[in-house]
Amino acid sequence: MESMCTIPKNPYFCTPFPVGTGTRLQVSVPELRPCRFRHAFVVKCVSKADSVNSSPVEKPFTDDVKEAASITPIYASTPSNRPTRTPHSGYHFDGTSRKFFEGWYFKVSIPECRQSFCFMYSVENPAFPKRLNRLEEAQYGPRFTGVGAQILGADDKYICQYTKESQNFWGSRNELMLGNTFVAQNHMQAPITEVPPQEFNKRVLEGFQVTPLWHQGFIRDDGRTTYAETVKTARWEYSTRPIYGWGNVGSKQKSTAGWLAAFPVFEPHWQICMAGGLSTGWIEWDGERFEFQNAPSYSEKNWGGAFPRKWFWVQCNVFEGASGEVALTAGGGLRQLPGLSENFENAALIGIHYGGMFYEFVPWNGVVNWEIAPWGQWCISAENEKHEVELVATTKDAGTTLRAPTSEAGLAPACKDTCFGDLRLRLWEKRYDGNEGKVILDVTSNMAALEVGGGPWFNTWKGKTYTPDTIKQALTLPVDVEGIFGLVPFLKPPGL
Repeated sequence: MESMCTIPKNPYFCTPFPVGTGTRLQVSVPELRPCRFRHAFVVKCVSKADSVNSSPVEKPFTDDVKEAASITPIYASTPSNRPTRTPHSGYHFDGTSRKFFEGWYFKVSIPECRQSFCFMYSVENPAFPKRLNRLEEAQYGPRFTGVGAQILGADDKYICQYTKESQNFWGSRNELMLGNTFVAQNHMQAPITEVPPQEFNKRVLEGFQVTPLWHQGFIRDDGRTTYAETVKTARWEYSTRPIYGWGNVGSKQKSTAGWLAAFPVFEPHWQICMAGGLSTGWIEWDGERFEFQNAPSYSEKNWGGAFPRKWFWVQCNVFEGASGEVALTAGGGLRQLPGLSENFENAALIGIHYGGMFYEFVPWNGVVNWEIAPWGQWCISAENEKHEVELVATTKDAGTTLRAPTSEAGLAPACKDTCFGDLRLRLWEKRYDGNEGKVILDVTSNMAALEVGGGPWFNTWKGKTYTPDTIKQALTLPVDVEGIFGLVPFLKPPGL
């Protein structure tokens, strides 16, 4: 059977409309609910078994609701100099043998059925495309190698495919473009760059490719996960129209961690590549097919020596109570400072896009405070010279354990996530006397993505950012790193 949600004549509400016979899919589509985006959505969830075995039936007629046609996303190759490109969109591997990982995260949210799909890719120590032999281990020390693809999907179920070899992984030095072939089609060579969808399907049996505008793949669970509910296979194909990068619309986009992120000093680095976009296509999830148009989407990445010692994260693109698109990202961690001794710093930020404007709260323009429970509650607040923000997120969901690149065990269980968080976000102007001024945002969501990782998490973590004056002054300097390296492109670091 099919469960659909389209935009009826009343533009403020969506009404689900069942068609056909068979067992109803277990998707949470309420009888009447506000549309969270002003763009027209079409969502169709189809059970593969029902779509094959159900007999045709006469479909009821309605003036207000029309059946959603099967969605075919339109492929477009990635242009150069796209307006929403952020710094650090490219692949940062510099070819050296130092310990290195890079990870990417892409999320699509479908408000009509309150489901999200989070795609996570990682490559570890790509200087060694295969497992190290004894001579290499003696020379470089033990290293974990390989490529992983994980998806946290509908109902917080999970799939992971991993290989210890990375010779079939590729990434663009200058753009958010990457892919990997786990299993090639018979007698076909794995792609080493972006290819059209038909060619990808012809050459790749199991693998993925992703760009700022296109995402497709097929993976098969490798059976290593015993601690979470898994699905056997996942296949997807969708296009994306970026709306927000990391900065004001129409302006030069920003590095999430400031211009010093161009240098391997304060690792790991973090870059939000697309704070908000609209995606159209389909995802097949263990026999169920989810089709969507203009679904809110998001992407970010990390790179460096290893993940932080301990971290938290909140992200949401689906809100009630706003007249336009809202995109929120907040996160923080305990990361090691360079040097021989084990010194760590608290780093955190909050970034909000709304109405074409970017509201940034970072350690070099203000203070970020947090109180994070081991699981279940995230309280974060911040202020800068002009604005203040606070968010409170909670969940009763048990969460799903995910893997992350670690220096101790490679791609290993290291964090817990859910996409069923309840969130309230408030943003307001500061008055001259420090009191609360005009309220810019007061919105809620029941589709927030929430995460805690690393550890130990014995009790609630209370913290605040502190940045030495010398570093704060350096980060506030108007340094155009891309412009400088544009004059001497042969010195430009990979990924920038």
